[in-house]
Amino acid sequence: MSEFDSIRPFHDHEVPEVVARVVNDPDLPKAAARFIMPPLLHDSELGVWLTRWLLKLRGGRLHSVHDCQMFTKVFLERLIADSITDLTVSGLEHLDSRQRYLFISNHRDIVMDSTLLNYVIFKAGHETCRSAVGDNLLTNALAADLMRLNKSFVVQRAVSGAKATLKVLHNTSQYIRHSLQENVSVWIAQRQGRAKDGMDHTDPTLLKMLALAYKEEADPLNAVFAHSRIVPVSISYEIDPCAVRKAHELRILDEVGQYDKGDQEDVQSIVMGVVGHKGRVHLHFSPQIQGSFETPEQAAADIDRAIMGSMRMFPTHVAAAERLHGAAVGSADVPQIAEIMARFEAQLDSCVAEEQPFLLMQYANQLRNRLQVENGNGTAISS
Repeated sequence: MSEFDSIRPFHDHEVPEVVARVVNDPDLPKAAARFIMPPLLHDSELGVWLTRWLLKLRGGRLHSVHDCQMFTKVFLERLIADSITDLTVSGLEHLDSRQRYLFISNHRDIVMDSTLLNYVIFKAGHETCRSAVGDNLLTNALAADLMRLNKSFVVQRAVSGAKATLKVLHNTSQYIRHSLQENVSVWIAQRQGRAKDGMDHTDPTLLKMLALAYKEEADPLNAVFAHSRIVPVSISYEIDPCAVRKAHELRILDEVGQYDKGDQEDVQSIVMGVVGHKGRVHLHFSPQIQGSFETPEQAAADIDRAIMGSMRMFPTHVAAAERLHGAAVGSADVPQIAEIMARFEAQLDSCVAEEQPFLLMQYANQLRNRLQVENGNGTAISS
């Protein structure tokens, strides 16, 4: 048994057995019908039956992780066409298809961040990444199987005690190093959980975790940057389909100090983030982080400057900042699209009055962060 068996993605030889288990799960056809069937059959018994039949037929032809990703690519492209007005990318010239990278990005959506990153690098001729996913998302057996079929590995969080936590963090760090040594790129978010308030700051704890795999080195922190080829990635959404849900959570946190998540909230957010309309979406790949750092905090600040400074500012971000601060603040990188602005206004109108500032904050803080980077970290917008 490998030391990574409890967290790694599935190997090719395991795929047929897992696919057989997945296609026989009664919940899969209900969810997949939305992506496979025409709109009139999305919620019908006939649509679910046809989806189940098709999944079993096609599932028998899937014998590797690559087969699974190519099968889902067709549906992903349909999803992108249906839920994204325009998907753009910049900075791919900084990547070499012969190299492997540790991509660190901001985290806005549970599934789509890593999915879109993998899609754009694959289209550009690179192999897809192994993607980190928290074990809180894998309590559902079907979700766990689907994610591990898609090269996701598990970041274990449900542990208690300093010794157990350190062991888990060390194992995760070693697996990331192991993946890079196998010439497989890795994606991980800059912090645990989504930045629901739009503040895309890298947690120095992430860098401390990565350094655990290099503790035999004289300088573990800088060994991470020397060996991992860290590339910051900025993912910008014009519309966040989950913004209203996030605003509600932020308001409760502000008033009560904690938010108790329901059993199905993560699943509901995944579905909403996947199928909800996102307007325009842009991914930017910054150059590989170079140099040495004295502290994890200093290194995190360097990653922040790359991520926040390369975010694309959409009219929704500018409009939110103007609403929140009562004055014109910055400018958008692209022109307004009336239909998308109407979606933004509909989101705002669907919030109760006391939650509207928390929705505006999500969009406005992204503009604030980029302006701060452009102004040399000076305060661009008052808090």
